[in-house]
Amino acid sequence: MHILLTADGRSPITKRWIQGLLALQHRVSLISTFPCQPPAGVTDFHVLPVAFSSLGGSQALNRSTTPAAQPASRSRGAVSRFRDALQIARYWLGPLSLHFYGLRFNRVVKQLQPDIVHALRIPFEGMLAAYTPAGIPLAISIWGNDLTLHGNGSPLMRERTEQVIRKAQGLMADANRDIRLARQWGYPADFPWLVVPGSGGIDLVEITRAASPGSILEQFNIPVGVPLVINPRGFRPGSVRNDVFFASLPLALERCPEAVFLCPAMANQPEALQWVERYHLQKNVFLLPYLSQVELWSLFRHALASISISVHDGTPNSLLESMACGCFPIVGDIESLREWITPGVNGWLVPPDNPQALAEALTVVLHNPALRKSAAEINQKIIRDRAELNLMRSQIQVFYQRLAPSA
Repeated sequence: MHILLTADGRSPITKRWIQGLLALQHRVSLISTFPCQPPAGVTDFHVLPVAFSSLGGSQALNRSTTPAAQPASRSRGAVSRFRDALQIARYWLGPLSLHFYGLRFNRVVKQLQPDIVHALRIPFEGMLAAYTPAGIPLAISIWGNDLTLHGNGSPLMRERTEQVIRKAQGLMADANRDIRLARQWGYPADFPWLVVPGSGGIDLVEITRAASPGSILEQFNIPVGVPLVINPRGFRPGSVRNDVFFASLPLALERCPEAVFLCPAMANQPEALQWVERYHLQKNVFLLPYLSQVELWSLFRHALASISISVHDGTPNSLLESMACGCFPIVGDIESLREWITPGVNGWLVPPDNPQALAEALTVVLHNPALRKSAAEINQKIIRDRAELNLMRSQIQVFYQRLAPSA
């Protein structure tokens, strides 16, 4: 089967999805909405920078500290300072670019003649994929904030979101909540759907093999023998409440003064630097660069708890990976995350706007090794039963066959 993905070609999720399709013996082509090099394994590759994506930065680039990279770093610093305003502007202006790139998308699809077009999120990849010619099945993956946040970003965003939901003939989401919401947006109840992690599944063998090196602490001069807590999400405007996370730390440090907090993808980010200075956290917070998947897994292995306080989310891959690594998850109390977390049993749910509640939950977790041990055992079973890679791939294969049974 020939599957044409529409996705951010820079994304680790996209690359993992490609590898998963190749493992299922599919031919894979890619239309990337961000400029990048062709990912390994794709047979056809095109870039259509819809919604001004060619102007966007990437957290992955923050790792560069060479003098040659400094002008680009200054540019990305400006982006980070106005991150929220730029997202709002993209809500209003991004949809205006769809028709121009949509016609080009339509021509590419007609040329490639895939069996299925699959967009890995709604804005703006799914909106672009709505230009798929008639007769070619269109599948859409929903990310956790596509419908709850981005779809209501502007009248045009809502119109385009409704359009792609009604155009789709197959739907994937990483939370049951989003299947329910998609039906409210117009997706027919009898059309194919699948709940599956955004990365296509959690590879427990790979995580176990790759997540154990101890050198990761030495690499970033992270102290050994102290309670480590990781905030793995970086900056996600409108979704993740890093302001609440940083505001909770002085309260938590009153009871756990030796705790150290690790923040990947926040190195040199003005907002993070300002919070560290405001709350006098220089001794207890490490603002780290963007980390590779293996480095992140290694930190999950060393950390006692992982914190992600979001108000708009599905099922973050980082949540499932932290659970697989035995790291205790503390997350925002929202519907999608209640599908995975039972408070005080295998994780903690806290009000996303309450630093005091987060600090109290963190204190309980850090002082309760029996709870962490029990939760780790429960979570590893949950991942095996509900998110394991091979189990998910078999379900993905059935989903695609339903969309294109004659391929």
